[in-house]
Amino acid sequence: MAFDARALFDLNFPDITWRDGQWAQAESRLRTRKLAAGTTLFAQGDATPALFGVLAGCIESRFSNAQGQTSVVENVEAGRTFGLASFVTALPSTYEALALEPTRLLVIGPAAYAWLMDEVPGFARALMREFARRYDGTLKLLEAARHRGAEERLCLALQHLRREGRATPAGAGPWTMQLTQSELATRANVSRQTANEWLAQWAARGWIARRYRGLVIARWPTPANA
Repeated sequence: MAFDARALFDLNFPDITWRDGQWAQAESRLRTRKLAAGTTLFAQGDATPALFGVLAGCIESRFSNAQGQTSVVENVEAGRTFGLASFVTALPSTYEALALEPTRLLVIGPAAYAWLMDEVPGFARALMREFARRYDGTLKLLEAARHRGAEERLCLALQHLRREGRATPAGAGPWTMQLTQSELATRANVSRQTANEWLAQWAARGWIARRYRGLVIARWPTPANA
């Protein structure tokens, strides 16, 4: 799936009402960037130069510890934005952003960001809502990691991703979700082996089916004690 700039804005900032000629002004301030597969957009610890949106392709965000071990945080598919926290706060990025495949990005740099914040009603509200949603989700996952078992943490991680818009319903049929096993394990704070074991159990129960970099969800998994 691929998006143009307007479609990406409409998806991520639905409260914006564009006045006559205003979108043309916004578009003139935006830039696009192409990345070849395997290209690093920014490294862990770098300043994030812009707020980015994925028009086509996929960006993997991942972080490394002092021992050089790498964990995938998430895969940012077309239609989604990333880099918000580091860009807005001017703090070093906590993760590396890498193109998994040929990828085209929308770049909202400092000048475009300032203009959108000052001139476009709805843009600031949408960003605030996104910050609040991510913060609430992070708190829930942190609480789960400390006080709940692996199955429940995995279930909560899936629900968190669903609220982020990562799952797509097919009418009255199953949901589809772009998600790697490594990303799910990181979100739930479990090992990849543990995530794999629970995914296998859920598949055996007919709740999910595994696909390449994704899941088909016929029934949202719930822990046995729920």
